[in-house]
Amino acid sequence: MIDRISQIRAALVPSGGQSSDFDLNSDVVLPVDRILRPAGVLAPIIERDGGLHLLLTKRSSALKHHPGQIAFPGGKQDKADTDVIAAALREAREEIGLPEDIVEVLGTLPTHETVTGFSVTPVIAQVRADFDIKPEPGEVEEVFTVPLNHVLNPQNFMVESRRWRGARRHYFTVPYGPYYIWGATARMLRAWADRMTS
Repeated sequence: MIDRISQIRAALVPSGGQSSDFDLNSDVVLPVDRILRPAGVLAPIIERDGGLHLLLTKRSSALKHHPGQIAFPGGKQDKADTDVIAAALREAREEIGLPEDIVEVLGTLPTHETVTGFSVTPVIAQVRADFDIKPEPGEVEEVFTVPLNHVLNPQNFMVESRRWRGARRHYFTVPYGPYYIWGATARMLRAWADRMTS
């Protein structure tokens, strides 16, 4: 476990290599003067059954934006947040009941631009103790784990497509069991997987 955590720390050191929801769609032209809102998401690593797992959430099907999608806990940076890391930690506490004092931040991935106008910083962290998972009613339908080795293996990713706003758009997926992980979450995981194997 310690060696794997050390590998993750080392992979997070290099800078550069931002990603976006548009990476697989070369025909998309983004406005140069667009303004992106800062956000942070937490990728919490826990030890379970003798291995490392990643905690993910399934968003409530009642939500207006991205209902039922698989996501990291996280959200936009508020005025009270000192930075995007603080935002990710706060949102994880609010969404799944993860106390900040048992979380060790290992580093961050380069920012990811979303179709909704956010510049998201993925914050990779190790959860140092057990805690009672408390999904936020109305926002989080389910909290589940995926073996870290599954989502850090580029061979488990596929590129799929669907029509969106009148055009065919391509995106990464990394399914696991009944969970269809796709879109921004899968793209950020793919960026992480690529760093672990480069």
